[in-house]
Amino acid sequence: MKLSKVSTLSRAIAVILAAGIISGCGGSGSSNNNTVTPTTPTTPTTPTTPDEPTWEAGVYEDASNFIARCETPRTGIDPFTGEDYPDTEGSALEEKLWLRSWTNNTYLWYDEVDDNPPENFTVEAYFAQLKTNGVTPTGSAKDNFHFSQPTDEYNTLAQTGVTSSYGFSWEFVSSTPPRQLVVRYTEPGSPAALAVIPRGASLLRVNGIDFVNDNTQAGVDALNDALFPAESGQSSTFDFELADGSVLTETLTSEDIVVSPVQNTKVLDTESGKVGYFQFNTFNRTAQDDLIASFETFIDENITELVIDLRYNGGGLLALASQLSYMIAGPNQTNGMTFETLQFNDKHPDYDPISGNEIQPTPFYQYEIDYNAGVFINTLLPSVSLSKIYVITTDSTCSASEAVINALRGIDVEVVQIGSATCGKPYGFYPTDNCGTTYFTIQFQGVNAKGFGDYADGFIPSSSPNFDFELPGCTVSDDFSAALGDPEEAMLSTALAHSATGSCPAVTVSSTSLLQNNSLGRDDGLSIKRPNELKSSIFLHNKISTPIRQPE
Repeated sequence: MKLSKVSTLSRAIAVILAAGIISGCGGSGSSNNNTVTPTTPTTPTTPTTPDEPTWEAGVYEDASNFIARCETPRTGIDPFTGEDYPDTEGSALEEKLWLRSWTNNTYLWYDEVDDNPPENFTVEAYFAQLKTNGVTPTGSAKDNFHFSQPTDEYNTLAQTGVTSSYGFSWEFVSSTPPRQLVVRYTEPGSPAALAVIPRGASLLRVNGIDFVNDNTQAGVDALNDALFPAESGQSSTFDFELADGSVLTETLTSEDIVVSPVQNTKVLDTESGKVGYFQFNTFNRTAQDDLIASFETFIDENITELVIDLRYNGGGLLALASQLSYMIAGPNQTNGMTFETLQFNDKHPDYDPISGNEIQPTPFYQYEIDYNAGVFINTLLPSVSLSKIYVITTDSTCSASEAVINALRGIDVEVVQIGSATCGKPYGFYPTDNCGTTYFTIQFQGVNAKGFGDYADGFIPSSSPNFDFELPGCTVSDDFSAALGDPEEAMLSTALAHSATGSCPAVTVSSTSLLQNNSLGRDDGLSIKRPNELKSSIFLHNKISTPIRQPE
C-alpha cells in the first residue's frame, strides 16, 4: 500500500543518514600528516532517545509520521505479501496518534469526531470512538460499520475465504435471555452440513449449558467459546429444537471452512417462463468463478426472469459488484455508463486519499479480474441482458449488495424488491493495516449514474414507491420453515408470484416458534457475541474498494 511504501522510504533515508554520520566520525582520527593531536578528555554522556510524541487538541501531524511505529512490532516476512513487515519500535501512543491523523485525513465525517486525549484509552478503545455520533433521518446511528480485526485473520478470509467454524450461518433473534439462535443455512461440506442440521433449527443447549436462559458470566463465556471456535479441531455438542418439536443432538468438530459465496443455483420452470435463481452470500474474490458458472447456466437455459437471493449478503468487493451488475444488465445497457462514483470527504474532492488516483466514475466491469494481481483478464464475462430483476433482501443485505441495486436503478434496470428493508450502507472503506491490526473506517460514499446514494436507512420494498430509496416490491418475512431455493419458501414464492402476475400475493408463513422472541430479550441479561463483535466475518456490513488496473 502507499503508506507502507512511505514508511519503507523513511527507513531507507534514516539508514543512509545514519551511515553518513558514522562515516564522518570514523575519519576524524587521522589526517594528511602523521602528527597525532592530543585530545581533551570529556565526560561520557548518556545516549538520548527521541522524545515521545505528544497529543495537542486540534493539531494533527501527518499520519506518515506514526505509521508502523508499534508497541509490539512484527518481525520476519509477511506470508501474504512476501515482504518484510514494515513495523519499527514504537509505542501505543504512536499507534493511537496514527489512528487519529489517519481518521482526520480520510474519515468521511472527520469533522464530527471528538478529539479526545489518547492517554485515556487503549489502542482498541481509542479507535472505537474515532467516529461520528451523528444519526440518520430516522434516528439510527450514522456509522454502524466501524470495526477492526487482526490483520492475519483478515488476510486469510479475504484471500482464501477460509475461517474456522462448524459451518453455520446464524440468525441472531435474541442474544440476551431468553436467547434464540436459528440456523439460516450451512456451508456445503461443512460439519454442520454433513450432520444434516436443517435451516430453522433453533439452538437449545451447547455442551449441556442452557443456551436460552443461562445468565452467568461463566456460562456465557463458555457458550461464546464453543459457538465461535478460534481454531479448527474444537468439538462441541449442540442440542437443537426442530420445526416439529423434536430435539436433534449432534457433536461437531470445527474445521477451516471454505466459504461458498454462491449456492443453490437453479432454473425454475414456471407458467410464465424459465426463472433463474441463486443464493449469493458474500462479494469476496472467490465468488467470481461461481458467478460466471451460474450465469453460463442461465444463458444455456435461456431464462427470462432472474431472482438473486441477497438476504444474508453483507457486502464485500465493489469490483465484483460491478461485474455482477454487468452480468445482469449486459453490454447494451452498460456500455459507457457509470456503475458508481466514490465521493470522499471535503478535503479530497478530486483525488482518492488512499490510492492517490484522480476520482473517476467506476464503469460496469465487463471482464474477468485477476484479484491477486489486481488486473483485468481479457476474458469477457457472460451476461443475461435483463431489463428487470428480482432481489430478495433483509436487514442483513448491505453495502456492495445495495450498490448493485443502486447501480442497476441508475441505468433504469427495474429492480423489484422482495422481503424487508436493507441495512442502509451507501458507504465503504479501504481496509488498512497498522501494527498487525486491520482497521475499517468509513471513507467514501457511492452514488449511481443519476447521482443518488442517499439510502442510509436502507432500500425499502413498497407497493407504491414515492422516494428513490423505495423500490417496487413486496414486504415478506424471512421463512425458516423451508429450505433456501425451495419454490415454496415464502420470499422466493412471492418473487415467483409477482413475476407471474405483476402484484404481491397474500403470503402466509407457517406458524412456528421462530423469530417470535425479538422483543423478549432483557436489557440486563448477559449477551452472547454477535458477528460484528466477533470480527470473524469481515464482509459483514462491508464495502471494500479495490483499485483494478487495465490489462497491459
